Amino acid sequence: MRSWILPALIALILWGFWGFLPKVATRYIDPSSALVYQAIGGTIVGLGVLLSVRSQIQWQAVGAFWAILTGLFGMLGSLFFLQAVSRGKVTTIVTMTALYPLISIVLALIFLKEPFSFRQGLGVFCALMALILFSI
Repeated sequence: MRSWILPALIALILWGFWGFLPKVATRYIDPSSALVYQAIGGTIVGLGVLLSVRSQIQWQAVGAFWAILTGLFGMLGSLFFLQAVSRGKVTTIVTMTALYPLISIVLALIFLKEPFSFRQGLGVFCALMALILFSI
């Protein structure tokens, strides 16, 4: 088995719960409060990683900048996700927001000049059709 398959499957399962649990949380607390508690959970994971690498976190200004920007975008996305899921159906919202790779693909094509095949284009088309069908 390829070395990336097990971590990818674990991520899939964890993200499945990540998409579901906010609906439960926002039944009891508002989205902003849920985000704060979600950040606490993320901090616990970050501290666990910090302890596991024995404080040998790499420092490089440009890399740190992009990583921090990633965290900002991720948490802002989470805030808007929490607001959406508190107001609508989790099945529709999770499906719609799970198409975020389409944005990543466009960015990779433009800025990283990554190659893109016809088959991948067909996959993007199918994903867009799924978005349309779920949002109708």
